[in-house]
Amino acid sequence: MKYQSGPDQIPAMLLKISAPAIANPVATLINESLATGYIPKLWKTARVVPIHKSGDITLVSNYRPISLLPVMSKVLEKCVYTQLRDYYQYWNYLTPDQSGFRPNHSTTTALLKVCNDIQAGMEQGNLTGAIFLDFAKAFDTVDHGILLEKLKNSGIGDRTLTWFQSYVSDRSQYVSISGSSSLPLPVTCGVPQGSILGPLLFTIFINDLPNVCKASTVHMYADDTVIYTSKPNLPQLEAVLQEQFTEVEKWSKNSKLFLNTDKTVTMLFGTAPKLHKLQNPHLCVGTKSNGTLTTVTSLKYLGMWLDPNLSFGPHIKKLSSKLYPKLGALYRNKSCLSPAVRKQIVQQMLMPAIDYGDVVYAAAPQTHLHKLTTLYNSFCRFALQCNYMTHHCDMLKELNWPSLESRRTLHLSSLVFKSISGKLPPYLNRLLPPAAPSSYNLRSRTSTLLAIPQYKKTVARSSFSYRAPQLWNNLPDTIKSSPSLKSLKSSLLTYLNTECTCKHVT
Repeated sequence: MKYQSGPDQIPAMLLKISAPAIANPVATLINESLATGYIPKLWKTARVVPIHKSGDITLVSNYRPISLLPVMSKVLEKCVYTQLRDYYQYWNYLTPDQSGFRPNHSTTTALLKVCNDIQAGMEQGNLTGAIFLDFAKAFDTVDHGILLEKLKNSGIGDRTLTWFQSYVSDRSQYVSISGSSSLPLPVTCGVPQGSILGPLLFTIFINDLPNVCKASTVHMYADDTVIYTSKPNLPQLEAVLQEQFTEVEKWSKNSKLFLNTDKTVTMLFGTAPKLHKLQNPHLCVGTKSNGTLTTVTSLKYLGMWLDPNLSFGPHIKKLSSKLYPKLGALYRNKSCLSPAVRKQIVQQMLMPAIDYGDVVYAAAPQTHLHKLTTLYNSFCRFALQCNYMTHHCDMLKELNWPSLESRRTLHLSSLVFKSISGKLPPYLNRLLPPAAPSSYNLRSRTSTLLAIPQYKKTVARSSFSYRAPQLWNNLPDTIKSSPSLKSLKSSLLTYLNTECTCKHVT
């Protein structure tokens, strides 16, 4: 739909339901809500069910609250969500620095962007300082007045604002456990948990944070936010980060979000020689309470452990230490599992942990990657119940599984294909520009070649912007010209399934 300029662009869309599959009585109720700007209170009452996570069952902190909303509320929200999302995408209102709750974005794409920027800084001989922000219960503390003001400032008209005012106000929730329910209590702030609109509204609420960090780069995945910049030396780096953090503290106060400075940490990145030259590789960034942010040497960010050199050694070590006990538990119960079940357990319960972020850590030193190869071979032995001396290539052939290296090649090639198809975030697409026509090989004119940056340092050659085009350019034209992602994966798996020429890895 083409949007017309004016103060009331959204209501004209909201008053129409674009889903003919909705039953007439339901459509009537939804149309009435959109036309009057009123949502019945019953639709805004959430039932909270506590789910035990682990530990002492008498401790409230060991439970995860699951918020359940009425079905009618979800149907109404879906109608509004689709149109509100399309509106913000059409006018390009959402910052490109936000990867949460957006099509074609993921934690992996966010990790690739942040790590690539840090590695590019290392190539220039710079240090990179990062501040990882911790907002306490960010989704639950969104101020409704500020949220409505931000909706208004983005062009949402008065009639639509009336509907959103009704949506966020007069909400309540009650706890239901073991057949008993508490009395409902009002919810005066925050976006509704378990809702369809909640994540998008939070994204809109935090959308202007990058505007206060002009001298640095900000990347967000929902409320997981990192601020970073690269400078030739530590004093310059600290000066910029201090200025930026002061602005973030002001923004947090004005937005009525609580920035937990005890859990907000800094981290210093650089090549090993660069960091070794520093007498005190520590970032000093002060807070408004006259405290100093803690500097860490390893940090779990979006499910991946980062280290100062981006060697990903700590991540692989922790990954292995998490998976080996699980494999041991499975071995103790192997007599209860059929071969098909064992294979399925490995594929669906164990391998996702190794596959996650493998395009990020794929260029880690072989001393680290070897640990995962050994672990993978153990998975294969469990699935087949074969002895320790069985060659890993024989196991992979019998299971019809690719090697870990082939899996990483497949995943990275798939990302490049998505980029060429316009299905990756713009911040990754910019890292994969096409090669200049003069550099095209005559035999490769029928397929896309990508520009490879002229990086000299090993750490920079581990970056996505270097590895991805290098891998893609070396693939056969028949694979690169695949008509679909499914076709590319099939052709690539066949191409990678060659005779074993490797050394025996147990």
